[in-house]
This record gives sequence, structure tokens and C-alpha cells, in this order.
Amino acid sequence: MADRPTVRVAVVMERLKEPTRWEAWRHAVVEVVPDTGGFGSEPRVLRDDGRVARWLHPGFEVALYADEGEGYYLNLTSGNPVWFVMWRVDDADPALARPEIVSVSYNEAGRWLEAQERVDNAPLDAAVRDWLQAFTDANYRPEPKQRRRPQSFLRPQDRR
Repeated sequence: MADRPTVRVAVVMERLKEPTRWEAWRHAVVEVVPDTGGFGSEPRVLRDDGRVARWLHPGFEVALYADEGEGYYLNLTSGNPVWFVMWRVDDADPALARPEIVSVSYNEAGRWLEAQERVDNAPLDAAVRDWLQAFTDANYRPEPKQRRRPQSFLRPQDRR
């Protein structure tokens, strides 16, 4: 994987205790930050006042693949490019949630959502956006839009 462009990141997640009377816990991704190796390898509590807790989960590598170019392009052209973070609640302790995968591909996030996974997003910073844009420009060309002929101009046996 050394020849693939990659970036290491850490995910900051927030846990809110009893946000409503129907929920014991609510989890959300707060931000994705660069991980230069100073965070260690294990998740750690950044703050916990009993009601709100923030956890830092280091060590995620995001690699770019040429065949995911369309997903990167869709993310970049959305107006607000984001990180996509798929996360899960711990089965043994619902007060804990852990990020599983981080991506910048809109299509990959869509596949996770179709599989009923939890996906949150966080804004991309300018440096990562430029890095992703350079890779996308070099490896992806959107297919030209083709005008579809109206059904009324087709013979009845050719209509769908």
C-alpha cells in the first residue's frame, strides 16, 4: 500500500447522556483531525463531565483508490466536502461507540448506509480537500451526460 496516497487521521466522538427521556445515550462524530503519531494507538477520553464525554480514536488510515474516483468527485462537488465515518455502538456497553472506518468517498458512504450502518460526517480541512482534488483530477473523468430521447419519439415496441 506504499504506492497509494494515504493520510492518517483520528476521530473525535461525543457521547451525550440521556439527551431525551427515550434515549440513554447519543453518540456522534464531532471532528476528524490529522494523526501525526502523537496520540498513541488506543482510544482515550478527552473530557467527561458525567453528561458529555469526548473520546479521541487515533490510528485510521485513509487510502485513495482510482476506482473510487466517482465517489471522491461527488464528495468534492457537493459544495461541502466531508469525511465519512462509519461507527458502531459497543454491543456489551451501549455507553461506548467506536469508529470503524473513515473515508472520503461519497459512494462508499452510500454503501455503508445501504447496509444499515451508522455514518456521520465531518468537514474536510482545506489541505485534505486540495490533496483529494489533485488525486481526483489525475484519476477520474466524469462521463459526459447523454441526452435521453423522449419515449414519445420511440416506436411503441422500443418503449420501456
